[in-house]
Amino acid sequence: MTSAIAAADTLCNPDNEVSAHYLIAEDGEVLSLVPEAMRAWHAGAGQWGAAFDVNSRSIGVELSNTGFAPFAAAQMDALTELLKGITARWSIRPERVIGHSDMAPGRKIDPGPRFDWRRLAREGLSVWPNQQLNLPQDVDAARFTAAMAAFGYTATDDPELMLATFRLRFRPRHVGPLDAVDLAMITDLATRFPVDVNAAVA
Repeated sequence: MTSAIAAADTLCNPDNEVSAHYLIAEDGEVLSLVPEAMRAWHAGAGQWGAAFDVNSRSIGVELSNTGFAPFAAAQMDALTELLKGITARWSIRPERVIGHSDMAPGRKIDPGPRFDWRRLAREGLSVWPNQQLNLPQDVDAARFTAAMAAFGYTATDDPELMLATFRLRFRPRHVGPLDAVDLAMITDLATRFPVDVNAAVA
């Protein structure tokens, strides 16, 4: 949406059948739209680990952004504070803080390539691969797909989509075929943060 006001109008219109628990405006204002204990319609069709109905097991936070613009500092500050409260109240671990693009590859692209996942990881509110990685000698697409699934991504029969989904979050400026860094990064994440099928997400 082009503005937080437009986004709020869309999210609060029942005819649209879309909603979220929170909406954060560009200036950092946090709008509470749906009580956390209630189900919101922010995720739609998708999956994370064994969770098919992500709406019923998550807290949805929307940020006013076109998907391609930088996120304002005030907006990221507000998100950080909001997530600290949500993750504490619902015992959500950092690896369970995901984007819509993570749980719906190809259908959703938000929060997009400009979102600062590293900042959330530094705050302990998300995860990031280790800086020192053991690069594999052989780049095996099957190993990449298996590691993606072990971390929580839904495996598809489209390896290019899986790679694009991974890079959208962890290597947004990188292009080209699957390489050793991609494989090392997802292997590190899957080893340290194997998906918990019973946990909630945000």
